Amino acid sequence: MSYQYNSLEELRKKKELLKKEISDKEALLTFENTKETLSAVSNGFTDKYLKNEVDENGDTTTAIKKEAIVKEISSSVREKILSKNAVMGFADTAMKGGALDDVVRLGAVALVGNFAKKNMRSASWKNKLIGLALIYLAPFLLRIIRKKLEDYQKNRSVSSMEQLI
Repeated sequence: MSYQYNSLEELRKKKELLKKEISDKEALLTFENTKETLSAVSNGFTDKYLKNEVDENGDTTTAIKKEAIVKEISSSVREKILSKNAVMGFADTAMKGGALDDVVRLGAVALVGNFAKKNMRSASWKNKLIGLALIYLAPFLLRIIRKKLEDYQKNRSVSSMEQLI
């Protein structure tokens, strides 16, 4: 069960290797290099969204690549719009009379995406903050607005049915 070492020197080398490995893991888990740690935790997913920058004091900081995030969002929206399944889905829902709803949704996504992209390219930090807020908050707000509109429409149709009865 146990490994037999031939000499005390071999045991010391093994001990040093284990200490070095432990210190490497500690450095990784204590976020000494944030980009490396996030890369290890996310299995490389965050690599394309993070970059290391050196500030005026010579300290290395981790920053977000906003351009990569915007490019990823715009390409996924473009793929959704231009995919064959989306076109077939439009044709199918148009047959059922729901084409207007899909067009409004895609229009809202394109409008918000273009506005966020424009704000992210601005030199003003306020506009960049607005762009980031749009990227992260707009889907939630659009979902809430859609739910409110559906509730309103449902209540209106129920009240009109009550008036008919």
